[in-house]
Amino acid sequence: MFDFVLSDEQLAFRDEIRDLVRWVPRQMVLDMDADRIIFPREFLAEAGRRNLLGCRYPRRWGGREMDWVTTCMAMEEVGRLGYIFACVFGVGAELVCDAIVLHGNDEQREKYVKPLLAGEICAAECLTEPRGGSDFFGATTIAEDGATISCSMARSGSSWALRALITSSSMPGPI
Repeated sequence: MFDFVLSDEQLAFRDEIRDLVRWVPRQMVLDMDADRIIFPREFLAEAGRRNLLGCRYPRRWGGREMDWVTTCMAMEEVGRLGYIFACVFGVGAELVCDAIVLHGNDEQREKYVKPLLAGEICAAECLTEPRGGSDFFGATTIAEDGATISCSMARSGSSWALRALITSSSMPGPI
């Protein structure tokens, strides 16, 4: 990101993100590339400890009340480590928290958003449906009030399988 488009506050935050990137041990990056580390929990914990996750969310929930430009700049800087680090940095703190901050209640924000942004817990986003695969914008499944969702995961080597059962008055069945 070009320096001239960033405010002094954003430049200071960028420096904090760059410090995090420099903190990451070279061996962690190599181990991620070689699949010796499947999920860099230590990286997320450190980012949370430094209050770098979810910078655009309210301070009340652990964010810093910044904006999308700052978020994009942070993701770009973290991405210098590799795509997977940017994904890990963004999934819980951006995708998952976004849904909870925008559509959840205060009890859910307290229970999930605060610990996610503190790096104390991790989150994942899964998307698939019959005939749609992982095409996010092609999804046709909708949530209904009163629906019950149960999930199970299984691991075989480095592959994972997820099975979700969504039960509602109009659409029972596995996905």
